[in-house]
Amino acid sequence: MPFTTPIPTPVRPFYWSVAITSALAAAVILVTLWLSSLTRSQYDWVEHTLAIRNQLTNVLSLVQSAETGQRGYLLTDSQAYLIPYDRGVTGLKPALDELNRLVQDNPDQVRSVEQLRELITKKLGELRATVDARKAGRNDEALAIVRSDEGLRLMDAIRQSVTAMEAVEDRLLGEREARAEATNFRVQAGAGAALLLIVAAGYLGLLITRRSFTELAAMRDKLASVNAGLEEQMRQREQIESQLRQAQKMEAIGQLTGGIAHDFNNMLGVVSGSLELMERKLQKGETSIARFMDAALQATRRAALLTDRLLAFSRQQPLAPQPVNANALISSMSDLMRSTLGEHIQIETVTAAGLWPASADYHQLENAILNIAINARDAMPDGGRLTIETGNAYLDDAYARGHAEVDPGQYVMVALTDTGTGMPADVAARVFDPFFTTKPTGKGTGLGLSQVYGFIKQSRGHVKIYSEVGEGTTVKIYLPRAAEMGAPAAPSTSPPQELSGCGEVVLVVEDDPLMRKFTTEAVSELGYGVIEAENAAAALAVLEQRRDVDLLFTDVVMPDVNGKKLADTALRKYPELKVLYTTGYTANAVVHGGILDAGVNLLGKPFTMEQLARKLRSVLGQ
Repeated sequence: MPFTTPIPTPVRPFYWSVAITSALAAAVILVTLWLSSLTRSQYDWVEHTLAIRNQLTNVLSLVQSAETGQRGYLLTDSQAYLIPYDRGVTGLKPALDELNRLVQDNPDQVRSVEQLRELITKKLGELRATVDARKAGRNDEALAIVRSDEGLRLMDAIRQSVTAMEAVEDRLLGEREARAEATNFRVQAGAGAALLLIVAAGYLGLLITRRSFTELAAMRDKLASVNAGLEEQMRQREQIESQLRQAQKMEAIGQLTGGIAHDFNNMLGVVSGSLELMERKLQKGETSIARFMDAALQATRRAALLTDRLLAFSRQQPLAPQPVNANALISSMSDLMRSTLGEHIQIETVTAAGLWPASADYHQLENAILNIAINARDAMPDGGRLTIETGNAYLDDAYARGHAEVDPGQYVMVALTDTGTGMPADVAARVFDPFFTTKPTGKGTGLGLSQVYGFIKQSRGHVKIYSEVGEGTTVKIYLPRAAEMGAPAAPSTSPPQELSGCGEVVLVVEDDPLMRKFTTEAVSELGYGVIEAENAAAALAVLEQRRDVDLLFTDVVMPDVNGKKLADTALRKYPELKVLYTTGYTANAVVHGGILDAGVNLLGKPFTMEQLARKLRSVLGQ
């Protein structure tokens, strides 16, 4: 049998003590490791709470960003404000999803996130409704939505919901910090007791635990400091953005009103001065007043052109879009281009074969091309080359995402390129602003290119400008492709019309006494019989008594009953009656989205005798 040496009795207590000490050491080490792991877990929960708070701050910031962009766009109609709006709208869903993921451990917070998601969905719906109304030109509708204070109530509810969730997380943070401190106490107490038996194990456990808590406290302080810094930065950024928006708004309004006042004062000065000089001449018995009459007429034409350009920039001019053959249009403008630009400008055309028809107002497109060509001429004072190019183009989704108000699809492109002086980037960015011009005083109003921009945007098109100093400038116009229906519009070649009347009877309906007097005298001067009425009720009474009325010439905007309702009532009773509308503002009665209703004849105010004569003959001859 094997021989074993017995352990001496005095030695056994030592072994037992070693065994017990080793067991205690192992137990202390295990407990220390377990408590260290628990401490790390508490640290993770603290980080988790801070992450939820940061995500709540991010969600609120995105909502505020969307609301900031919406307000800027409603005030200025500038597409730049849709960038923070779109960023806020697109960023909210993933931000809410991340917040929902973080609070999955807390059912109450999960329900709070769903309630917050509902409030934000309603808020985004309110923002989207105002932006869509503003884009569609329904400014009153957008303003009514804002004034309803629904958006303010939703924003307050969102802030209250976020504050409530933060309060819950603050409470959880306090509880978790308390548990962490309790764990720290147990670690120290256990290590102190074990230190009597195994100093090394106790010291090691205490060292590990204290180091963990030191790291946890440092991280917590750091995160709190960072969070406070972020909140201060957000507050300062919101304050600066608010001040910047107000400054930009006031600058734009000041520039616009200043330009309008300056130009109109000049024109009114010419008109009033010419009339006073004519009065003085006539009082003296002199009849040489033709030059004063010409000056007054020229000033009124300039004022009418200014209002047309302002309506074009604001996208409120009435348009009659039709399929347009851009190649034929450019060809028909060749003589006009050469006479306007001068012999020192060489004109080249590069027309595309198989060009699609463009959907646009023929005459407004002609004016837009001429406006750009004149600006190109002014950029080449010593002569140069203007190249006009056409082509089919497709703007895809990627391009549309990078350019506001561009719908992906097929377009007809007209590009004008000059070899002029070019423009720096800061000037090129402002060329479409109203009353912005780099030309010397008296050489330009600063409304030509803004009119082009408004017409293209109202036609649902797109314009892009490329320029380099010393190299030249290219302006590209993109107009939607028209449906393949009928032949594209081309220049009219009909023979001149006889403009005088043949005794036809015209009923003039106008609520403004001075305008009514001028209109009746002008129609009478053109050889027509004239009956006048100051409102819709008087006009219907005339039609009941006089069955020989050939044409109803009515203002659109009138008190009580507008011109469209008057015409509808009259046509139900007298279907053979011809109707011609006139207005100084494109109200929604006959113009919707800037487009004339089908079959509507409209003569804009102010109008000349020749314009009135041509329109009367055109309508009566239909």
